[in-house]
Amino acid sequence: MANSTLSYSQNPLANRSPLVVSAEEHAIKVRREAQSMSKKEKVSSIFTIAAAGLGLISDGYQNNLMTMANVVFKNIYGTEYSSTVSTRVSNALLVGAVLGQIFVGLICDRVGRKVALFATTALIVVGATLATAAHASTPAGLFWFLTVARGITGVGVGGEYPAGSTSASEAANERSPKSRGPVFIMVTNFVLSFGGPLAVSVFLIVLSAAGENHLQTVWRVCFGIGIILPLGVFVVRMRMMSTILYKKGAIKRNVPYGLVAKRYWKSLIGTCFAWFLYDFFTFPNGVFSATIIASVIKDSDIKQTAEWQLLLGVIALPGIFIGAWLCNTIGRKNTLMLGFSGYLVFGLIIGCAYDKITKIVPLFVVFYGLMQSSGNMGPGDMMGLVSVESYPTAVRGTCYGISAALGKVGAAVGTQAFTPIETNLGKKWTFIVAAICGVVGVLVTYFFIPDMTGIDLADEDAKFMEYLAANGWQGSVGEEIDAELIVSDE
Repeated sequence: MANSTLSYSQNPLANRSPLVVSAEEHAIKVRREAQSMSKKEKVSSIFTIAAAGLGLISDGYQNNLMTMANVVFKNIYGTEYSSTVSTRVSNALLVGAVLGQIFVGLICDRVGRKVALFATTALIVVGATLATAAHASTPAGLFWFLTVARGITGVGVGGEYPAGSTSASEAANERSPKSRGPVFIMVTNFVLSFGGPLAVSVFLIVLSAAGENHLQTVWRVCFGIGIILPLGVFVVRMRMMSTILYKKGAIKRNVPYGLVAKRYWKSLIGTCFAWFLYDFFTFPNGVFSATIIASVIKDSDIKQTAEWQLLLGVIALPGIFIGAWLCNTIGRKNTLMLGFSGYLVFGLIIGCAYDKITKIVPLFVVFYGLMQSSGNMGPGDMMGLVSVESYPTAVRGTCYGISAALGKVGAAVGTQAFTPIETNLGKKWTFIVAAICGVVGVLVTYFFIPDMTGIDLADEDAKFMEYLAANGWQGSVGEEIDAELIVSDE
């Protein structure tokens, strides 16, 4: 089928000839509309980007709540808060997140970004409220209550990834394709990572106010603050409109998933596996980092552990800014491989010299922080970015959600494996495993992940629709079903 073109009709039911355009002309049309946005649309794009950042701050806070909560629960309940219980409560958010990422990824493509975003925010509020009010007659019952509540929160947190990230990338692309990468990083990975120091800072403030004799109050207040953060996002999201890319590129019925898999299988392998490797190491080391630090510091109390944990989180932040700068300078793919290489370097340094380096606590925390900073610079910054850029608007949320979900599966597997590795092989092996993940991550990135640096998202949309036409697919394209894609032979 030679020279397949795209045909659009303002009304598929109207009795008139469609307008036949090429893929290149389609991309030009979308870019022109982005350049001639109304004032309302321009304001909406700003709110869309801001809402993604505010929503993901809430997610970052929820992701890091258990870091100090694990220490508190262990202090209150002792052996009743066993490693099995700790892992189950921590993993509840991950299991929920996997479900949220997959299903909300589908919803934000098939129904709309705004609907998906409101649903995820509501789930986070409900889950956080239940966790704050968790109560039972026995500690075992309390932790099962928390497990369910954290699971509900996780569905909302997971759904925020595809819904918020896809909206932010499309809105940033409309404002300036060249700055899309740095803007996306600042409203996704930066705010997610900032959630770590924020959660520990809130914990320290509440602990100082309540005192170590009121740890029940401390953890409930910290969980309760997680209700307030997402509530503010509702107001911002009321002002959102669909992006031009979504209006012109959405496929709401008869989605050709078979053709999608045929065209993007290689990219899916790359984004899914690389994200799995990143979260396999990063999440358990984030959740259990306070426990690791507490085991290194002799005669430490909860406040001292939290202070070192805060320093660790702060040291990890600069990598985000370096990655945001490098993503355009050396490209997404090279930045991703550079970050994975940091795991190799710092993982081996800490792992091989663990017994000596842990005797100097500041040095251990600095190297630990640098390893996490390199992770932020590479996969932390790039995984979300390459996962939204590698796919067309019609299935961006779906493919992003699948990739992020595989990452959360990696996090769950890593959390389950962390304690057995630490118990049977020793703490140093948790860092040596990071080095191994770094090597595999470099290889996966090199062979499977495309580099979309500097490419307008509208161009990939146009190529995708031309590909569909060439393969005989017929269906409606556009949020309001205002265009119909058909096959035309010349």
